[in-house]
Amino acid sequence: MKQDRHHGSSRASPPDAPLAALCGLLAFLLYLATLAPTVLYYSPRNFDSAHLQVVASVLGIPSYTGYPTYAMLAHLFTYLPFGDPAYRVNLASAVFAAFAVAALYLLCRRLGAGCLASAAGTLAFGLSRTFWGQAVIAEVYTLHMLSIVLFLFALLLWRERRRDRHLLLAAFLGALALTNHLTSLFSLPAGLLFIAATERRSLARPRLLLAGSGTFLLGLLPYLYLPVRASMDPPLVGAGPAGDPSTLSGFLDLVSGGEHKGRILAFGPEELPERLGLYLSELTANLNPALLALALVGLATLGRWDRAALALFGTVFALNLGYALEYDIEDVAIYFIPTYFVLAIFLAFGASVVIERARKARLRSVAALLVAGAVAAGLPGAHAASDRSDDYHGREIVETVAQSALPGSTVLYHGRSLHYMQLVEGRREDLRLVDPFYTADWVERAERALRRGPVYVLYPGATNARLFREAGYELIPAREGMLYRVVER
Repeated sequence: MKQDRHHGSSRASPPDAPLAALCGLLAFLLYLATLAPTVLYYSPRNFDSAHLQVVASVLGIPSYTGYPTYAMLAHLFTYLPFGDPAYRVNLASAVFAAFAVAALYLLCRRLGAGCLASAAGTLAFGLSRTFWGQAVIAEVYTLHMLSIVLFLFALLLWRERRRDRHLLLAAFLGALALTNHLTSLFSLPAGLLFIAATERRSLARPRLLLAGSGTFLLGLLPYLYLPVRASMDPPLVGAGPAGDPSTLSGFLDLVSGGEHKGRILAFGPEELPERLGLYLSELTANLNPALLALALVGLATLGRWDRAALALFGTVFALNLGYALEYDIEDVAIYFIPTYFVLAIFLAFGASVVIERARKARLRSVAALLVAGAVAAGLPGAHAASDRSDDYHGREIVETVAQSALPGSTVLYHGRSLHYMQLVEGRREDLRLVDPFYTADWVERAERALRRGPVYVLYPGATNARLFREAGYELIPAREGMLYRVVER
């Protein structure tokens, strides 16, 4: 009976939609104020951003694992009448993030958390430094979180109303989430576990299973973008020949992660403490101790009130965390974002408990202020870490190469900022762009290119500079610290 009363209290009340919109708007205004203003560049802060800016602008083929839904949706933003195309693609991330924040508020309310507590959990997540950092650059992760929130919300809606169409909607949204980011896969077993815990016979109804399979396949249709667009010879195929989706083997290689599959399950048991230490370091940088304490209270509360929901969100948390801990990739911190989302839901429940108990002691306003203060405490640090509003470094790279490189030159570099210059802005199409990053044959590529004309290297680094010297070449700065011309000594 306690569980049923809890579910009954989670019905959306009239203020919910405006408050959800208010949370989303507040987050969006902060994202907008800190948004990267133009083309980005390859760095530990944004490995794929310039690549995605090009892909979205010219409808190219993204690198592993395809991201067709992101490519098409972000492309729509390139038609906006302000900013350059790169800015508009950055803006897409901010919009997706704001909608994710608003949807998270509604999800917390649907579970039964109070209005103020739901806002606290929602904003604690939306303004956490890692998620905020993804909301101000061209990246797929804010759309990834929006997709997951919508999928989970549809499951909660089905539990409340027990209508098959909500399960079919969840099947569609779960598949659609996969077409944006493959780790959305971890939400699917969590959803099945939730359905089994709520109404197991739904999984044994042939007509519903058949309809669900159909809507799931419908949600996968954006994958068709990859082979169809590849057959049109687009200007950019991000994964290279092995991941060219115009062939079946290339398509399967692309959407399954290609060479990145070798980085999964990369760490042994002896390395787990170090990996957990990394996670705890990232976690406390995103949610301060007071917020984590509230999340623990909420976890215990949800375990008493709603074990099916605890199984749903706990499974999402565990699978995403386990995958991230075992995934050998430089920007692993981004893969922790789904765990912060789950903790934000627990946080909303913990804040609800604290505010409710304070109400009985006639200290509700004090408790609400303390919760709000805990959320606001991390705001300055998150703002400082996420603010990209003055980041014109990518533009400086483009302008330096455009103005300094001699006609018909070859430029060796990694990243896509110069491809943006050529493919999106239509500038310096005479330049030949070569990326020796993965083959590590910078000197050999330069020697072959020197037979055609001048050769430049963008950010050669100390190792490559030494290799060029040992091979008998000198790097002459066209711009010190950035662009160098390769000449024989």
